[in-house]
Amino acid sequence: MKKSILLVCSMVLAIGFTSCEEKAVDKVKAENVEAAAERDANANRFPVMKFEEKVFDFGHIQKNEKQTHTFKFTNTGDVPLIVSKVKSSCGCTIPEKPTEAIQPGKEGEIKVTYNGSGKGQVSKTITINANTEKGVERVSIKAFVEVPEAATTAVK
Repeated sequence: MKKSILLVCSMVLAIGFTSCEEKAVDKVKAENVEAAAERDANANRFPVMKFEEKVFDFGHIQKNEKQTHTFKFTNTGDVPLIVSKVKSSCGCTIPEKPTEAIQPGKEGEIKVTYNGSGKGQVSKTITINANTEKGVERVSIKAFVEVPEAATTAVK
C-alpha cells in the first residue's frame, strides 16, 4: 500500500514538473544569445600590455622629495584591456590606474608617485591586475635616496 501511494505521488509530481506551459526555449532572448556567442568567440583572445619601459630609475633624490613617473603602454592585443586594480609594494608609492578600457592599438598610462622615503638604494614594485593572459603585470621604480648630513647627525 505504501509503495503504491509513493508511486502515485511520484507520478503526480513528475507530471506537474513536466507540464509547465512555458518552455525554457521560449524564454531565451536573441540579443543574449548573440552576446554569449561574442563572449565565447573572444574567450581565448587577450589584450597585451606592451610597456615603453618596465623599470624607471629616478636616480639620486633627496629624502622626502616627491617623484612622479608615468608608465606608458599600448594594448597590442585584439580585445579591450581592462585594468581592474593597481597596487604598490608599500604605502610610500601611490599608483593611479586607468579609468577606461584601453581599446586595441590604443595607449594607456599608469602614473606613479613616490614620496622619497627610505635611504640608500630603494626599489618599489607596482602590480597591475588586468584581463591579460597572465592576469598580472609588474613594473617598478627605483631611486637612491640621499639623506642630508644634518638629518643623520641629528638622529645620532
